[in-house]
Amino acid sequence: MLAANLKIDQFASYPPEARFLVAAHLAALQQLPLSFLPSLLREIIDYDYKFPAERLAVDHELANLSSLSPIQIDQWFGAFAKLALSPKLESFDWINQPSQFLEQQSAHLWSTHQIDAFREAATEYGNQLQAAAPAEKLPVRRLGIAVIGQGVTTYDGPLFRNLRMHGTSFGQVKPDDGLALILAAAAQRATEHPIAYGHWYIDGGQAAENHASLTSVAYQALEPMRAALLKTMQKDIARPGMGPEELRTHLSRMAPSDLGMESSVDPVLDRFKMKVFTEGSGTQIFSTTFAQWATREALRRAQPLTLVVRYAPRQRQRPMNEMLAGLRTDAELDPAGSLVDADMAAYYHWLNQQRLPASDQSAFLVWFEGHHQALAIAPSLPRNTRSDSAMDLGQLIALISS
Repeated sequence: MLAANLKIDQFASYPPEARFLVAAHLAALQQLPLSFLPSLLREIIDYDYKFPAERLAVDHELANLSSLSPIQIDQWFGAFAKLALSPKLESFDWINQPSQFLEQQSAHLWSTHQIDAFREAATEYGNQLQAAAPAEKLPVRRLGIAVIGQGVTTYDGPLFRNLRMHGTSFGQVKPDDGLALILAAAAQRATEHPIAYGHWYIDGGQAAENHASLTSVAYQALEPMRAALLKTMQKDIARPGMGPEELRTHLSRMAPSDLGMESSVDPVLDRFKMKVFTEGSGTQIFSTTFAQWATREALRRAQPLTLVVRYAPRQRQRPMNEMLAGLRTDAELDPAGSLVDADMAAYYHWLNQQRLPASDQSAFLVWFEGHHQALAIAPSLPRNTRSDSAMDLGQLIALISS
């Protein structure tokens, strides 16, 4: 079936808000080529479970599409329309299974040597869409904070090597009550700028404090979900003919209820937590990987104004089958190795933050927990510089946030 034949009753399985969105923009969707439309439907079908920033992006995209004339539609999507799809793809249920369609379309484009043309068309479309919907001004400077090295008493290796050239190293930070000061500063920002899912605290272990104003995600609190997922993965892996692609497809179709999560007051956050486990590689077994992936996804999807992430010691490397089985509850921890992981993860945290709007005005802080070492990046601070000024974490956050 082609897009021109779309009818609203074909979207009966979509969640309520997604179905309403389709009805409001059906005429625009009917004009889009099949090589493009399912990628948009993949975003629409999850609309009810998206964060406000994601919803706003979808709203802007659909509003822009609905404003285009037929001539403009041809200009925007001519390159997509030239791509040749197979009859199998055209007959696929791309309305209800857009993600699965895109997987098969990608394989088809590769095998028919059309993938470069598709990438060029997608890049050009993204550029046009961004120009049509410029980013809104932020109410406050975006702030990212990474707390690394929990449980490490001494460490002689260099830290913050990838970030050093971008900011100022501080060697006399007062560590007393450091984490409490960081979370208090984050909570204060959330109180002063109350935006839904705008201020986050992600912990790779046990959450240190609970602040109602912060969106909190903690690894240990999700142990029942993680255990249920590992059990499911073990059953799937043992099934004949189950390969990595089949396992990934199965995991992508799971709902929070499949992992024992009852309905709650925040289905959006529940879905986020589940996807960190079902879409991340290694998030199910390593706490540092969980924290890193959750950080990346929170930045990409929610685009928070404040994001504090604290890394906890992960388990030491063991045979993969043993770790996936999740049978040992006394697994040996590796604080020093986790510090190395978290140091690199902090760099990725900053890189992903730099991809968001107003990156030139954003601020970033990484602190070696319990120690005097920290590094800060902000428009007001010099780069590749060292400071021996004595200050606590609260004062340092105030310095880079202003």
